[in-house]
Amino acid sequence: MSDSVVIIPTYNEIENIENIIRFVFSQNKLFHILIVDDNSPDFTADKVIALQEEFPDRLFLEKRNNKAGLGTAYVHGFKWALNKKYDYVFEMDADFSHNPNDLVRLYESCHQDGADVSIGSRYVTGVNVVNWPLNRVLMSYFASYYVRKITGMKIHDATAGFICYKRNFLESINLDSIKFIGYAFQIEMKYRAYANNFKIVEVPIIFTDRTKGQSKMSNAIIREAIFGVISLRFRHLFNRL
Repeated sequence: MSDSVVIIPTYNEIENIENIIRFVFSQNKLFHILIVDDNSPDFTADKVIALQEEFPDRLFLEKRNNKAGLGTAYVHGFKWALNKKYDYVFEMDADFSHNPNDLVRLYESCHQDGADVSIGSRYVTGVNVVNWPLNRVLMSYFASYYVRKITGMKIHDATAGFICYKRNFLESINLDSIKFIGYAFQIEMKYRAYANNFKIVEVPIIFTDRTKGQSKMSNAIIREAIFGVISLRFRHLFNRL
């Protein structure tokens, strides 16, 4: 039994899913994986089911009926992980933008160094992004700057999605109250940790843009983040977070 589970939400990731699963399982530390698939029409879930025959006690699948957003996929995964008694719960993308070799570093930040939330940060030591166009880098970098100014959080990469959470933090929040689905979801999770004095540590990583499959970014996700940050700040001020 592992103390750690890596949650990977998927929608049309057939080109990446087998490789990312095998890469995570190749790490020196024992990780389990939970795939939360939103009924991908490219049969991503079917590939996961086939791989479960090879990894029956390490690879798990939760298949949802419809595409319902990144945030709800993670909330679904968090509830599953807490029910299964994992002590460390990870967020990671399927597209290799997050290097599985960094999982152990995030784990050690929590397990050995006392962090409640460890963030794989693109910006804590400068700008460590590969293969993104300049406008995307600037949008992401200044989004984190905007979040710091509005919320007061001293986090360089507020929209990061490569994270390790300790069980005690996830148990402390009402997961059903989280409704954001994109960048705003990632910001809210960090803000809840910050507002409740959990220890947050940024671990420097190199982020590499996907080479296979299509990005899920949309204008609606960007708008949600912009206005969601203001909403979070007011909810905290009025003790409604």
